[in-house]
Amino acid sequence: MTSSENIAEASTGTDTTQPGADSTGAAYADSRDTTEGRVYTVSGGDWDDVIGGLDSSEHDERMVINMGPQHPSTHGVLRLVLEMEGETVTQLRSVIGYLHTGIEKNCEYRTWTQGVTFVTRMDYLAPLSNEMAYCLAVEKLLGIEAPRRAALIRVLLLELNRIGSHMVYIATGGMELGATTAMTLGFREREEVLHLLEHLTGLRMNHAFIRPGGLAQDLPDDYHEKVTEFIKVMDSRLPLYDKLFTGQPIWRNRLKGVGYLPVDACLSLGITGPVLRSAGLPWDLRKVEPYSCYEEFDFEVPIDTGADCWARYLLRVEEMHQSLKIVRQVLDKLEPGPVMVEDKKVAWPAQLSVSSDGMGNSLEHVRKIMGQSMESLIHHFKLVTEGFKVPAGQVYVPVESPRGELGYHLVSDGGTRPMRVHVREPSFVNLQSMPAMSEGGLVADVIAAVASIDPVMGGVDR
Repeated sequence: MTSSENIAEASTGTDTTQPGADSTGAAYADSRDTTEGRVYTVSGGDWDDVIGGLDSSEHDERMVINMGPQHPSTHGVLRLVLEMEGETVTQLRSVIGYLHTGIEKNCEYRTWTQGVTFVTRMDYLAPLSNEMAYCLAVEKLLGIEAPRRAALIRVLLLELNRIGSHMVYIATGGMELGATTAMTLGFREREEVLHLLEHLTGLRMNHAFIRPGGLAQDLPDDYHEKVTEFIKVMDSRLPLYDKLFTGQPIWRNRLKGVGYLPVDACLSLGITGPVLRSAGLPWDLRKVEPYSCYEEFDFEVPIDTGADCWARYLLRVEEMHQSLKIVRQVLDKLEPGPVMVEDKKVAWPAQLSVSSDGMGNSLEHVRKIMGQSMESLIHHFKLVTEGFKVPAGQVYVPVESPRGELGYHLVSDGGTRPMRVHVREPSFVNLQSMPAMSEGGLVADVIAAVASIDPVMGGVDR
């Protein structure tokens, strides 16, 4: 009998006295009388269900360990309830919801353009992937395409962001397994990525640089020099990871055979990204369903058949090499042109001039807006405050984020705000694989398995 059934029977006066119940019959519940009637406070939840089901004669060796949600090895506020016999995990349950932000719901109360500043904060290690998928979905509803220069710059930013995200995977995964050198090196390289993104977009994270119709503004004049410099740095440093980790027997033995998840299990659970490709299926949306000029680029989709933590590590390192290959090609293809659609009913001002303190528009830009006709000033004001209208309909647009398929389902009722925003977030889906990866293995290997999924809880608890 469930706690809710106990409460229901208690309120009707039915005798439900049982172990763990109070005098009213409500299991694990204290009661108090209010103006609305008697209220029961039920506590314990799944923890009491686990303990209540224990039969001491059969499970002398069984322990239940609560790992997280504040734990240095759970990639944020993820709670894992582990049932163990000795050091072997017999049952694992993932508990989420400790970081709920309500981002999806918040988007329904903002204009289509303002939604970018919300979605970029979901997966905060790959903010540009969220911006990209959201804006592609809005543009599909509008029936427009971003200019070619904007599409190429988007690819450039996405691949830089992918390198930075994979560096955090190496850094945090290494730290959780005791390889502190991986942490210091990984964050050193990620810092190079963040410096470059800050130079190109104005912000290190949560850029809101990709907008419906194009980009917030063009790249700075010295972008080619800065990106080329970054490529040289990464070309010199990436081989170091092969020397320190790929050829390191301790690192290899710690990951090999751990967190095994074959391709049929991946497909059954809906797993995508590096975890799926590590099981041998070359599913990458940049290749199978290309978007934003990806079909023009020459790059490989790394795969492995190991289906374990070791294969996922090798795969992500190779993906960084492939991202650098794409970045080089973008630099060769970039030509002068607009970075925002010409439609004035959609386009926010794309050639902004930022003030000297880095905040807001420069006085020259404000004078330019104010010096135009009254009609254009009113239009500018309404476009910024009310936003543009999007034709009624619904779309689903996926992109390949560093963690897998990131898809946006947008519903429009024809107004200036979304009627519904729902995200197919890869970290959320991929976490379903935790029990399959961990049950039957050692508790120490749970840490390696979580790290190999590389979840971001901001995307899970959206």
